Amino acid sequence: MDEVKQIVADIKKGQIKPIYFLMGEEPYYIDAISDYIENNVLSEEEKGFNQMVLYGRDITVDDIVSNAKRYPMMAERQVVIVKEAQDLSRTIENLASYASSPQLTTVLVINYKYKKIDKRKALYKAIKKQDGVVFESKKLYDNQVAEWIRRVLSGQKYTISPKASQMLVEFLGTDLSKINNELEKLKIILPEGTQITPEHVEEHIGISKDYNNFELRKAVGERNSVKAFKIVNYFGNNPKDNPMVVTVSLLFGFFSQLLHFHGLHDKNPRNVASALKINPYFVNEYVTAARNFPMRKVSQIVSTLREFDVKSKGVNSNAVPQGDLLKELLVKILS
Repeated sequence: MDEVKQIVADIKKGQIKPIYFLMGEEPYYIDAISDYIENNVLSEEEKGFNQMVLYGRDITVDDIVSNAKRYPMMAERQVVIVKEAQDLSRTIENLASYASSPQLTTVLVINYKYKKIDKRKALYKAIKKQDGVVFESKKLYDNQVAEWIRRVLSGQKYTISPKASQMLVEFLGTDLSKINNELEKLKIILPEGTQITPEHVEEHIGISKDYNNFELRKAVGERNSVKAFKIVNYFGNNPKDNPMVVTVSLLFGFFSQLLHFHGLHDKNPRNVASALKINPYFVNEYVTAARNFPMRKVSQIVSTLREFDVKSKGVNSNAVPQGDLLKELLVKILS
């Protein structure tokens, strides 16, 4: 995120590079940089003759080079954006000859999603040698997304409660584009300075604040079987919105972290948060769960969750309904 901000800041200052090669597993940042260049480098009057968008499935590397070598018309520079350039993965290295001597009046933007070029090969070396930008957009881990949400919102004069951000992560996963779309909806509805709460998320996005994996995890950790079975019944009645494979995965992550917690010598809350890579707000949940589940029991539960992960994917489950499988899982965890 900081690297993205720096790239954008440099463009704002007029420090525009001849090539931006944007690659990696997380498309959100690739789109963010590419869209910023598309919308801001040229004026509206200049774009008609000097900005073009190409698509990898429709062109060759030679087509890219041919367009990049053109001179701008009545403007200081032209912008050539290649979207879905990963469709040219077999021949993308052929761009190395152009990259070694790029047209300085052209801003060439390559969107190379879900893949990356070999940094040992000629294309990468040529771009770097000519002061171009090679940006790798890495996928965030699950435990990094809540912090990403917090940072994005803080830069836009909003805050969010830990539970609300956790609800978004558990419902939307690590897809930053989806999360950002939902945050944009909330920002349209809520005034600047608002703290986004679970109630806002429930009302405006449709994620239940009471019946979600976050609350299930908490109920299980507290050995609150009544609440846990209520949530599981809700999941069983709404399987499309609450797929079992996601629930099992999140419980597996929770108990794996709990196993790690048991092994910590220093159980100071700050150290626990750092070691488990969790928000300090959630440390007490692990303290409570550790009291309720000794290390040996946690090890058994982790093994059970592996078994039910396979069943949740349809293996050896004989078409048992999701709700029934979840109830069986809860009985084994809480017994």
